[in-house]
Amino acid sequence: MRADARRNHDRLLAEARAVFAEHGTDASLEDVARRAGVGIGTLYRHFPNRHALMSAVFEDAVNELLTRARELLTAPEPCRALLTWLHEVVGHAAEYRGLSRALMSASPASALSRCGTPMRQAGAALLTRAQEAGTVRADVQIADLLQLTHAIALAAEESPGDPQLADRLLQLTLRGLT
Repeated sequence: MRADARRNHDRLLAEARAVFAEHGTDASLEDVARRAGVGIGTLYRHFPNRHALMSAVFEDAVNELLTRARELLTAPEPCRALLTWLHEVVGHAAEYRGLSRALMSASPASALSRCGTPMRQAGAALLTRAQEAGTVRADVQIADLLQLTHAIALAAEESPGDPQLADRLLQLTLRGLT
């Protein structure tokens, strides 16, 4: 990538992070481009659609969650490790209004959905460990857990006056897992 193209790419990502955090993931892409000092065509040359831009924006946070999952694989209480990671996933989703809704509705072929594959793998490793320890039912699947996690994040997003809602819902989920 040429130096000017790299600068445009980096500015677009920085502004998209700020705009998505401030206005949610449904924010105007024209606003993102304008704040980055480029035209909408430049934005679309770098990111062909909203999901591609969202995927790029959330890549760093996903990498943090993947690293955290690897760390939790050695935690002494496998079920607690799984719950901790799911709580952090909810926290990540809460940073950007609309992220959970977008993740839940993303088509399997979209760029945003593809960032979910390593998340499912990381979560599956934590889940398997908890199942092998006998603390989580054997019929629980990671895809279901992640859908529940996104639904919890969405519910918490819709209830900003109740900061403990996500925690309570995760606790209820855990009781259903064991």
